[in-house]
Amino acid sequence: MFRITGYLEGISYLLLLGIGLPLKYIAHNDSWVKALGMPHGLLFGLYIFMSLALRDKMQWDFKSLVTIMIASVIPFGTFYVDRKFLSNT
Repeated sequence: MFRITGYLEGISYLLLLGIGLPLKYIAHNDSWVKALGMPHGLLFGLYIFMSLALRDKMQWDFKSLVTIMIASVIPFGTFYVDRKFLSNT
């Protein structure tokens, strides 16, 4: 479930940054930002919550947990987390 949330959060972030914001500031059309903003926010919150909840089960140390959480605000970061921390699960 965490992997799916990570993928969806990553995709929603890329869509927001790659489509929503350029359309908002170049074409003055904020419809994509409005449509993607709330789902992305919910997925971001769920990703952070799930990473904290899974810390003990996955035996992540503090540095790994911080890396996983920071990755959620870096484009393509959640895909890195999937490959580095979740590929064995």
